[in-house]
Amino acid sequence: MTTPSRAPDGPAHHVSDDPAAWGRSVRGHLPLPVLGEWTPSLHRTHLVDLLDREAEPRLPDLVPIRYSRMAGSLSAFYRGTPAVMAADLAGMPGTGLTVQLSGDAHLSNFGLFASPERRLVFDLDDFDETLPGPFEWDVKRLAASLTVAAHDNDIPTETAAAIATEAARSYRTHMSELAASTELAVWYEHIAADDLLQELGNSLQRERLHDTLDKARQTDSGKAIEKLTELDPDGTPRFLHAPPLIEPVDEQDRTVVDHVFDAYCTSLPSAQARLLERFRIVDAARKVVGIGSVGTRCYVLLLQGRAAGELLLLQAKEAEPSVLAPHVDVTVPHEGRRVVEGQRLLQAVGDIFLGWSTGPTGRPFYWRQLLDMKGSASVQGMSGSLMRKYAGLCGRALARGHARSGNRVAVAAYLGHDTSFDQAISTFALAYTQQTRNDYNIFAQAINDGRLPTAPS
Repeated sequence: MTTPSRAPDGPAHHVSDDPAAWGRSVRGHLPLPVLGEWTPSLHRTHLVDLLDREAEPRLPDLVPIRYSRMAGSLSAFYRGTPAVMAADLAGMPGTGLTVQLSGDAHLSNFGLFASPERRLVFDLDDFDETLPGPFEWDVKRLAASLTVAAHDNDIPTETAAAIATEAARSYRTHMSELAASTELAVWYEHIAADDLLQELGNSLQRERLHDTLDKARQTDSGKAIEKLTELDPDGTPRFLHAPPLIEPVDEQDRTVVDHVFDAYCTSLPSAQARLLERFRIVDAARKVVGIGSVGTRCYVLLLQGRAAGELLLLQAKEAEPSVLAPHVDVTVPHEGRRVVEGQRLLQAVGDIFLGWSTGPTGRPFYWRQLLDMKGSASVQGMSGSLMRKYAGLCGRALARGHARSGNRVAVAAYLGHDTSFDQAISTFALAYTQQTRNDYNIFAQAINDGRLPTAPS
């Protein structure tokens, strides 16, 4: 289990008899307007050196694909460099108000997925970097991702600022509401996707959301299986051979996969482990995923029900140390377990097959279903008004996750009831977008100079 021994900065993290007073006192240590400041450190690690360091433990033949995907846009580059921002945030004054962080709360790491009751919910959906840390790191990561996306969409700076402001305002006001709620009410809080339709006054926006929900309901593992597999001569589905993006494992590796799968099953609650006993592994393959994760070891498993014959698609993804790890004082016995426990703490509802295991060479993995009624907003080309609504939704979901794990009363008291926090976060987001543009230019030049290799993605 991951446990913080001390807040990363500011006053020692402790249980206070008056958490509201504690939160207000933090303003003396870190006034709200200071959150809006951004000046790069004189000791900032060179971008290319940091990328080289990240590439060392990864599969070398996949690293060029990672750089190609990052080069696609400013938003893609931002998504692929959470370690850069983690180091930047750690070099700034912090509140010391610790929550379980997503660690990479950019706007594309929120989305729709199915609850165990088969209802669509909206929430955070990526936890590779989760660790305890100061709440503002996630808020700043989210806000800057919005202004970066606004830049890609040619949205005016004034509108981009309003979008980031809305994310912070929504986070602040929802945290205040949760601070006044009971413990169980906070734990049960969730964002049902169908409820969002009632909140949209614009008929065009309702229609767009309705289409997104319908698409998510239809995007299940069956669709992924159709896309990733083909039938062999005896009619059994097998993964396609499409290197380097997807490559079936050989017989020797298959034995390893079976062993790791058995270890994964022991991490599950007994009911889910019993359920998986009713399936057998049909095939396994290595698969390239995401942008920042490209180069890590990721496998997909195709399982078939022994009685009914239905197909189940699972993903086993290597869990590297969080990008936050060098900057916080925590103990992590197992990186896969870190991801799983962080996800269970932050998400209102979760995948019943979420678990972890250790590979044959000691590499940690976490497991989940692949594409179980998942959907996400298409941010590319999104209007400023719609981005603003989406920003508010992300801010609300983030506040709910933080309230489950941190001292929500102290955080709410620190944030206060005026717009000082909102404006500070917006100011930071705009400044960090310019920093991201500068870093992207360095990245592009390193590609042009041949220092960073690329390959078709």
